[in-house]
Amino acid sequence: MEDRIKQLEKLSIALEPDSGQRRILQEKVIQYGDSLLENFRHEQAFIETGDKGVGLYDSPISDEPIAIDKALELLKTNVDRPGVHLGSEGHLAYIPSGGLYVAALAEYLAAIGGRYAGLFFASPGAVRMERMLLRWIADFIGYPESAKGDLTSGGSISSLMAIVTAREAYNLKAKDFPDTVVYLTDQTHHTIEKALRIAGLKECVKRYIPLDKLYHMSTDALEEAILSDKNKGLNPWLIIATAGTTDTGAVDPMEPIADIADKYQLWLHVDGAYGAAFALCEMGKKILKGMERSDSIIINPHKGLFMPQGSGAVLIKDGRKLFDAHHSTARYLQDEDTLGSPDDVSPADLSPELSRPFRGLRLWLSLKLIGVAPFRAALEEKLLLARYFYEKMQHINCFELGPYPDLSIVTFRYIPPKGDVNEFNQRLINAIHQDGRIFLSSTMIDGKFTQRMAILGFRTHIDTIDRAVEILKEKAQGLEG
Repeated sequence: MEDRIKQLEKLSIALEPDSGQRRILQEKVIQYGDSLLENFRHEQAFIETGDKGVGLYDSPISDEPIAIDKALELLKTNVDRPGVHLGSEGHLAYIPSGGLYVAALAEYLAAIGGRYAGLFFASPGAVRMERMLLRWIADFIGYPESAKGDLTSGGSISSLMAIVTAREAYNLKAKDFPDTVVYLTDQTHHTIEKALRIAGLKECVKRYIPLDKLYHMSTDALEEAILSDKNKGLNPWLIIATAGTTDTGAVDPMEPIADIADKYQLWLHVDGAYGAAFALCEMGKKILKGMERSDSIIINPHKGLFMPQGSGAVLIKDGRKLFDAHHSTARYLQDEDTLGSPDDVSPADLSPELSRPFRGLRLWLSLKLIGVAPFRAALEEKLLLARYFYEKMQHINCFELGPYPDLSIVTFRYIPPKGDVNEFNQRLINAIHQDGRIFLSSTMIDGKFTQRMAILGFRTHIDTIDRAVEILKEKAQGLEG
């Protein structure tokens, strides 16, 4: 047995490169990363390749290693070239996400350091760092000291946690679900319904509240629906308000909705995955006024705080309710009870996750090395860029614009002199994708094929918007010709 152990040790030693090997790998990887960063302003935002990365399959996973140069070439050709370039200044589709350089360095340190942020006694400093970040977010949103939360992988898990907490806070049982009512709109993000289903609440009654002309939830219709349901003997429970819808960027009227939630004692959840970060700047805080009155809120730092993908957060105003909904114990974790502080609740007791990465370092290091002021400036810049684009497009013939932007999304479509409008706009978005200099996305609103410009990339500035306007004119005129 000892001979076999020594033999296996010789084979497994490759898992730990020595300092010379590390230096070579670091130099190659950093050089490759620098080339990506230098090319962001010159490369297309979207590249359609014929093979779509299929070349990866020509180098299958095997027992034998390959050289770093060959691995990076496979990465460049098959992963980093085709498709959407999220870091490009021309990425104006969906909700752009970040990828700050400092955050990438933090990811490296988190992976190397191997700190586990799930249990307080395992890494008290990591847990304190994440708690510090959640307190900072709670402060600019306007939540009280009683709030607790968690850094998550994104809006999907954050919404699930908030809904489970609301379910437990109202002591809902399976027998109650068919009479329990959730109020949302056609513009509510689809992950809310997914979270309801996963949380076992599929049988709940879902009331889709009408929208006004600007795609905001109608508060009059909301109150009428609640009263009607009460008269029917149903149990109004949960209101989902959105601070920046994905389709149009609309912000539901937070103050009146909060008044209704208070009046009828419903749980108010705000989906601020996209929009809540704008509260960091004064202009955004005014637009979002009232969301601080919610019972729960989610925010995605990988959107408005320009973090790498996999950066979400959830906050519950009464943090004890989050703990009660998610706390669990296990015999093999008994050391935490003896070594941890009762004042330092572990993230694992506030979340479905036990195994988790050290997510806090990416945001903490970015805020510490860059400071908050540039984040605040970038967010106000994006709000103004959306208004700038809207006003420029008003003066271009045949373009029909949606509502004036609440945040940083603008909807529009081209109305050709003749022919099917939806079909023309489908061809227009295809032409923009084939061109690749900018990347836009589309949606269907009231049966109309609609173009979307979502401005949130930290590399996107006024010259990008000017270029986008010219490309839209060029492609639309070319299709008409």
